[in-house]
Amino acid sequence: DIQMPVMDGYQATKAIRALNRDDALTLPIVAMTANAFEDVRERIFDAGMDGYLGKPVEPDKLACAVIAAVKTRKGD
Repeated sequence: DIQMPVMDGYQATKAIRALNRDDALTLPIVAMTANAFEDVRERIFDAGMDGYLGKPVEPDKLACAVIAAVKTRKGD
């Protein structure tokens, strides 16, 4: 969720991508947001996320977003 308390989704994504782990740059990250305006979408991708879903999240759309993010990170 990009509006989490303490550390928002943008900060969390940047922290994950900066980890000293082999999978830090390939781990798929999908944002969830109630606010999907163009400037928010740009920030989501600029932060290093692979996609986003609007709330409320629908299970089928979540599955599709995760599959797409995995394919993007794997280069498929």
